[in-house]
Amino acid sequence: MSEETPGFEEKPEVPADGTPDDAAEPKAAASSKEEAAAPAGDSAAAQDVALLAQLDQARTALGERTADLQRLQAEYQNYRRRVERDRIAVKEIAVASLLTELLPTLDDIGRARDHGELVGGFKSVAESLETAAAKMGLQQFGKEGEPFDPTIHEALMHSYAPDVTETTCVAILQPGYRIGERTIRPARVAVAEPQPGAAPKSESAEADAPSDKDTDAPDKG
Repeated sequence: MSEETPGFEEKPEVPADGTPDDAAEPKAAASSKEEAAAPAGDSAAAQDVALLAQLDQARTALGERTADLQRLQAEYQNYRRRVERDRIAVKEIAVASLLTELLPTLDDIGRARDHGELVGGFKSVAESLETAAAKMGLQQFGKEGEPFDPTIHEALMHSYAPDVTETTCVAILQPGYRIGERTIRPARVAVAEPQPGAAPKSESAEADAPSDKDTDAPDKG
């Protein structure tokens, strides 16, 4: 049996640098965690930058698509307005063409009315035709005594008259017709102009009126 020296216990061996192995292990683990945390932080920052770049690209694409949509919408609205305008124009042309063909018949009705021949069933039919034409927008114009307007009147006869101060329609040979602002036939008229060299009515009235001198002069007789 070996003899043990009382009062002495065996101690674990200590490395030469004086640091126990158990104390070295936590330091190594901490350093390894710090090294791992640093790359993780750089990776998160890189992901944020990438996400911001993708967000900018998405916003740019959204702006471009929105501009394209607005442009297409504007083009569609212009197309609709153009189609509606063309549709109205075609309708007006068709109506004007139909009513133009009816004008000789309306002239015959007018002449029959002037001669007192518009009676009986013929009168009822004529009035129905005139009402239908008016509902389609046909308007008659041209009156005696109105000033001559070459844009809506066609002068077929010409004369001079002492009682007019401007070129005037003195007789309506055929009434004119329009649809809205569009004239489909001018009024055919006889016109009269003032007599050449005749003084206007206002000047003639002033010449004929007694002067103050004449009225105030004493009677010599």
